[in-house]
This record gives sequence, structure tokens and C-alpha cells, in this order.
Amino acid sequence: MPGLLLKKQFLLPDLLALCPLKGATNPHHQEAGAESSAWINSFNVFTDKKRAFFVQGCNELLVSHTYPYAGYEQFRTCCDFVNLLFVVDEVSDDQNGRDARQTCQNFLDAMTNPENSDCSTLSQITREFRARYFKLAGPGTSRRFLQHCADYIECVSREAELRERGEVLSVESFTPLRRENSAIRLCFGLFEYVLGIDLPEEVFDCPVFMEAYWAAADLVCWANDVYSYNMEQAKGHSGNNIVTVLMNEYGFGLQQTCDYIGTYVEKLMTRFLSAKSRLPSWGPEVDAEVAMYVEAMGHWIKGNLDWSFETQRYFGPLHFEIKKTRLVTLRPPSSPEDDYEPLDSDRE
Repeated sequence: MPGLLLKKQFLLPDLLALCPLKGATNPHHQEAGAESSAWINSFNVFTDKKRAFFVQGCNELLVSHTYPYAGYEQFRTCCDFVNLLFVVDEVSDDQNGRDARQTCQNFLDAMTNPENSDCSTLSQITREFRARYFKLAGPGTSRRFLQHCADYIECVSREAELRERGEVLSVESFTPLRRENSAIRLCFGLFEYVLGIDLPEEVFDCPVFMEAYWAAADLVCWANDVYSYNMEQAKGHSGNNIVTVLMNEYGFGLQQTCDYIGTYVEKLMTRFLSAKSRLPSWGPEVDAEVAMYVEAMGHWIKGNLDWSFETQRYFGPLHFEIKKTRLVTLRPPSSPEDDYEPLDSDRE
């Protein structure tokens, strides 16, 4: 099929076929998800068009796929956090480096400082999430989570500075940045909170465990980037995307890059499954908790893929059709707040 593509079309790698993991959804999705959606909308942080984009993204459905085992309270908290991340991401996406860094600092101060009294809407949202999270999170996972928050805001700020300068990083430099500014480490950081466990630090010092961890994180990041590329290039925000990074560094064309991503994702999946099968023992209790954590990573890998085609977030109203054909038509440049309207060529 690639040889028959038009110049403004590209074929997505078949990432679903490369994923042997099983998906699931959370039974609390409808009720708890509606509560979280109403909560975030009550702050009136979006313009009408951004609110439409928020609704199209169906963040609560993403949480349903990626935390299908969560109880009601934990599921609601995860929804709140993903909605909070959406606010940080959407606000900082339109800001220069200095303003994005201030936005991110407001988020971090409210997250880490229980005495925070900043009157900004973002700080208020963050404080309310923080109160929910710390009711159940253990000391080890809380400490790691807050560190991930600090790393996240530093890399989101750096992303804005790179965007302002029009700078595209090398693959080697981009990979650690993407792992942090994607917020996937924060989302993984919720596993212990949801599962009611608090892993010893020695688990995160284990090379085999971290091999599985980084493979899972990269599987999510690379899938998100290839799926979101069309939307981001239309908005002029494609610099923070592995597709652009690969084309820039290796001189690949768009289709060649997509094919490369498919091959690399297959390697990442093999790496994840291999590391999962080689985990050492820390004793029966910790081993059981580690097994739950690794299974949770698998749910994120598979759930992210499933969600990507069940909403209009990346592919607009053609998401079901694109899931079948994997054929994407490049969108023309647009405003960041444009609704995802189907192109005439998309309707054919």
C-alpha cells in the first residue's frame, strides 16, 4: 500500500497487531468519570474551542483503559490527575518558554507545598487533586511521585523553550526529555496509589525492573507521537515528537519514519516481555506487588493504543476508519484551537 499513497498521506504502523497484551475497561468509568469531568469543567479554564477539544479527547475513557483495576475512589483520582495534566499541557502549549516555566512552577508549588495559597485556577485545581492523592498514597510512592512532578515541569518548560527557538533535538537527547514531558512517569507513578502498595526503593534500583519500565514508557511515548503527529504538525507543534526527530536526524521521509517506528516498537515490546520474565525475587510479598505493578504497565501500553482510536483526539471523526485502514491524510496548518473538522479529502 505505501507505494500507492498520495504525497499528503501516510500509513501508520500497525501497533495494535504488535501488541499481544489484553485490554480491559474500568466498571466505574461512567459514574466516576462524569464526576471528574464535571469537576474540571467547573473551573472554566477552557475557551469554547478548547473545551470541545477536551471533550473529544475523552480523558476519562483513557483512564478506564489504562487503570481498569482501580476502585471507585482511586479511579476518580486518576481521572482528576489526567484532567489536571491536560490543563497544564494545553496552557503551556500556547506559551513561550518563560511563561510556560511560570505555569509549571505554579503547578509544582501547589503539588509539593501543603501551605500553598496561590489564587490561580491551576493552583486551586492542583491543591484539590493533591488532597485526594495524599489520603491514600504511601510514603515511598508519594516521594517518587513528587520527584516525577518536578522532573515533569522542568521538561515541559524546556519543551516550550525549544519550541520558541524552533530547535529539534537529536534522538539521544530527545528520549529522556520525552519520557518526562509526556507525563508517562507520573501516570506510572499512580500505580502504587491505585494498587494500595508502596514498593521498596530497591525495586526501582533493579536493572531488570527498569528495563521493563523504560520499555513500557517508550512504547507509550512512541505510539502517542506517531498517532498525534498529524494533529501536531497542523498546529506547528511537531518539534516535540519522535517523528520529527527521526526525520530531522536520519533524513527519513514521513512514511519511512512510520515504518521505522513500527520496527522499533516491535523491539520495545520484545524487551518489555523479556524483562518481565526475568525479574528477580525480593521475597513473596514484594514479588506479588512487583507483578501487579508490571501488569499495570501492560494495561497502560495496551489501553493507550485502544483509546487512541476510540476518540477524536488524534484522528478526528475518521478515527474508526483510520483504525481499519491506518491511512492518514496530512492536515493543512491551523490554529491550535481549531476543531478537528474532516478535510474534503478525508471524506472520500
